[in-house]
Amino acid sequence: MSHMPEKNSWQACRHCGEHVHELQWYPNYLCPFCGYLQRLTSVQRLKITIDPDSWQAFENVEVSTNFLDFPGYSEKLKKARATSGTEEAIKAGTAKIGGFSTVLAVMDSHFMLGTLNTTVGAVIKQAMAEAVTRHLPLIFFITSGGARMQEGIFSLLQMNTILNQWTKLADSKNLVVNILTDPTMGGASASFGFEADYVLAEDHAQIGFAGKGVIAQTTHEQLSDTFQTAEDLLVHGLVDQVVQRENMRNQLINLLRLHSGGNHE
Repeated sequence: MSHMPEKNSWQACRHCGEHVHELQWYPNYLCPFCGYLQRLTSVQRLKITIDPDSWQAFENVEVSTNFLDFPGYSEKLKKARATSGTEEAIKAGTAKIGGFSTVLAVMDSHFMLGTLNTTVGAVIKQAMAEAVTRHLPLIFFITSGGARMQEGIFSLLQMNTILNQWTKLADSKNLVVNILTDPTMGGASASFGFEADYVLAEDHAQIGFAGKGVIAQTTHEQLSDTFQTAEDLLVHGLVDQVVQRENMRNQLINLLRLHSGGNHE
């Protein structure tokens, strides 16, 4: 897995509009003019988190199909695979972070907004089972727009089946760290998002259940500018720490060292 960015490409920052060269985004994908955070692909997240050449992916238990014959879903899956360069909205495997062996599950908002479906749910449960079997910490980067409507009730059921298996993970006493990134919404936040020994949030991430506009219309209240931000959740005690992206790897190394007695494998 290469750590070098592509060269000779430019992109306008979605926040300030400045044109940023690819080399200026790298290595943490921050706008050099305003500090805006790009939403990372699962590959980009792994690049800035794990030790080089340590990634060993699990084989996916299945491939998403249009088993309900939902209109247009097959085409959406094909397009998502082509534009994101990945098979689904999650990657899972083992890697080392600062020399410490871990199981990682990394969701990807670039694949149908990281929506939770039967395949994503199966990979999450596979990662939890592997962490228990291998006696390794589980690091979970979460981003999601909620349940994938094209798979109906089967997507919604993933919340319950994941939480059911999460009890086995908790009983194993393995370290579990959830990192909530932008966006973490819907069923992901309402179920397993906050179920961990440590719940960290990337700075300025949007985290909630329903969208801000929907809540404002329903409650007829004026919501603050910081509503549903990682920083606001920290103030209200819903996350343990807000961590800047450039500091996330070091924070994970500190937690892994703390819970390993400082011993590398």
